[in-house]
Amino acid sequence: MAVHVFRATSSSRLVFSSFRGLLRTPASSYTTESATEEINEIAELPGVDNSSFSGLSLRKFSKEITDKLLAPVNEEDIEIKPDGLIYLPEIMYRRILNQSFGPGGWGLMPRGEIIYQGESDGAQMVAREYALYCEGRFVSQSLGEHTFFGKTNQQYGNACESAKSSALRRCCKDLGISSELWDPKFVNQWKDKYAIEVWCQNQRTKEKKKFWVKKNSKQQFSYPWVAAA
Repeated sequence: MAVHVFRATSSSRLVFSSFRGLLRTPASSYTTESATEEINEIAELPGVDNSSFSGLSLRKFSKEITDKLLAPVNEEDIEIKPDGLIYLPEIMYRRILNQSFGPGGWGLMPRGEIIYQGESDGAQMVAREYALYCEGRFVSQSLGEHTFFGKTNQQYGNACESAKSSALRRCCKDLGISSELWDPKFVNQWKDKYAIEVWCQNQRTKEKKKFWVKKNSKQQFSYPWVAAA
């Protein structure tokens, strides 16, 4: 197993020690509360050091926003992975966030470094941690990863984007979005209604194994697996 770490760089990165001179209010007019509020605003600007958990559990979101976040999931939008894990496509989370906070009202901030891992069987994995901010407030933080088979660097961009999507879905759990997907009773009922198991074969080892798919689906399985004849 080989693990490589790629460090994220930014020519515009600021640290909290450099806030001196950035504050808008004259020093003579500051109160402790106003200074804290302005520093928090600056800390969330692009390029600013992202180690802050500012705003965590400070106040609840409005009822209008909460109703959109906690709306029942559309069962037709749910997909299922071959191992039986059901999930909502990443674009659905983005739509819910945009409907709730508006474009620009939320953002996914990378934290730490991009990790690349190569396995002996040819599988490759990229991972990175991200933090979700809504209305300028820290909401949640999670690691996203994506494993794939490939031999060219052209796939790394897509893999990194998939890792980002994985982190977004996990962060949204703390907002209650599609919380049904973690309810065992709901999961079993959805599978009974929408999914079936099919036999697949490993093209390299000839091993046979059952995988889940949605009913009437023409889903293609990831290499080296194909639907058995």
